[in-house]
This record gives sequence, C-alpha cells and structure tokens, in this order.
Amino acid sequence: MATQWVLVVVAVMAVLFAGGAAGGQLSTRYYDGKCPNVQSIVRAGMAQAVAAEPRMGASILRMFFHDCFVNGCDASILLDDTANFTGEKNAGPNANSVRGYEVIDAIKTQVEASCNATVSCADILALAARDAVNLLGGPTWTVQLGRRDALTASQSAANGNLPGPGSDLATLVTMFGNKGLSPRDMTALSGAHTLGQARCATFRSRIFGDGNVDAAFAALRQQACPQSGGDTTLAPIDVQTPDAFDNAYYANLVKKQGLFHSDQELFNGGSQDALVRKYAGNAGMFAADFAKAMVRMGALLPAAGTPTEVRLNCRKVN
Repeated sequence: MATQWVLVVVAVMAVLFAGGAAGGQLSTRYYDGKCPNVQSIVRAGMAQAVAAEPRMGASILRMFFHDCFVNGCDASILLDDTANFTGEKNAGPNANSVRGYEVIDAIKTQVEASCNATVSCADILALAARDAVNLLGGPTWTVQLGRRDALTASQSAANGNLPGPGSDLATLVTMFGNKGLSPRDMTALSGAHTLGQARCATFRSRIFGDGNVDAAFAALRQQACPQSGGDTTLAPIDVQTPDAFDNAYYANLVKKQGLFHSDQELFNGGSQDALVRKYAGNAGMFAADFAKAMVRMGALLPAAGTPTEVRLNCRKVN
C-alpha cells in the first residue's frame, strides 16, 4: 500500500548525453514555459486509466521499457507499420502483448489541445510510466524532459534488444549493460514485475521444467496453464499483490515463486542474491533504487544525428 512506502523523490540535474534530445539536452524544466500543464494532464489521464483497470499501469510501464531499450526513448514503439518500415508493435516481445496505445493516444489528444505541436510522445510516455508506478502505490521521481520522437521504427531492433522471459542472469546483465545500466539497475528495474499479468506461453516452461520453483506455486499456476493449450491465459506476475507496486516481487523470488525463468535467475545462487534479499526486506531501498534506475533508463536517447520530430499523432510521423 502507498502508506507503507517511503516517498522517494529523485531530483535529477539535467544531464547532457551524446546525441542529446536531438542534439540538445534533457531538463527537468523543459516545458515550464512552453506547456506548464503537461504533467498534470498526463497524471489525470493515467489516473483515469488506472482507475478503470489497474493492470493498465503495468502495461504503460512495460511499454516505456520496451521503447527505451530499442534505439532509446523515442516513442518508436508507438509507430504503426508503414510501406516504408516494419515497426516494433509486431516484434516478438511486443505482439499481442504490449498494450495501452489508446491510453497514450488519449493523453496526447489532451496535451495537444493545451499546447499544440510542443510535447513529444516520448516525453508523454516517460511521464505516464512514472505516474503509473506512483498511482499504484510506488515511488515518484522527477522526470527529465526534452525527448523527441523517432521518424522510423525497427522490428528487428526490437527483436534483438529486449530480454525474454527465458533469459539467464548473464544475458540479463549483458543486455542491460549494453544500455549503460548496471546489474543493480537491472535487479531494481526487474521489480516492475511486481505489477501486471503474463500469458501462459511465457512461463509454461518454468512451471513445468525448472528445478528451482516452489512446488505449491508451480501447481497453482499449472491449474490454468497446462502443458499444452491455453497459451493466452493470464496469471499475475506477483502472486501476492499484482495490482500494488511494492517489494513483494523480491520476497516471491526468495521463496522460489518467480513466475518467469528470468525473474528467478535474480535469486538462484548468483551475484544478485544478496541484493534481492535486501530489497525483500527493505521497501524503501527498493523504491529509491528503482526510481534512480528509471531516470537512468529514461535518459537513453537515439544516436547522435538521428532525425527526430515532435509528432502530432503518436502512431505516425508528421
């Protein structure tokens, strides 16, 4: 519950990255003079979406991860396919899985009504992900702003840059490291799996094949996820509190109740065991580390010289 959390506000100085926001700089005050109401508009849109369906908070958070890990946080995941490119929406990790595009569309419409052609879809998604976490009882943080939107998207890049649910620890460390994120960042960001639902097809091999799974937990999940069929049947990733952003995910791992193979890899006799135990016992430490890691991930930007714009419609280039 929100009252159990130590409120974490991470105030971050603007950081200049190679390539920057289209050659510029991210700033916590980027829209202060251009669109001062943007944060309240995004918050209101997310509050409505999460009130209607708490799972939507997890969906928007996941969308932000999947955007940032593919050529930076540039809203490329929001682009529909065109005759000129096959985008990210139907990549393996995203097809029939990433959801909530209509929530971002609705927020974008409201933002455009307040300040036309000013706020990027990439910034809206960054703010929406932060608000999703906080609205479900998690920490908040100051979002750096000034991202711009991609003019293209790449299905192959999405297929190659997003770690899957069967990943081992070495793969996770490497894939996050490729983005400049430390093993500690990786373990903290994995705590996003305290929220949301997963399809049977993504965890079947774990509950039927892994040796490091709690027998009662496996039996529970097998009831709705048989060895064949039922691929799209959903189960909560966090067996305890699937609609609350808390540290129960880590307590689950200690009890061998991680839903994905990749989750349990964080607590399986390896380098992250001690940190998982700390997060399981210290909600405030997890909250602080998660917020810091979200700021670092949110600062992943397209390569220098990449053409960008501020899209008017998040689904297509101007």
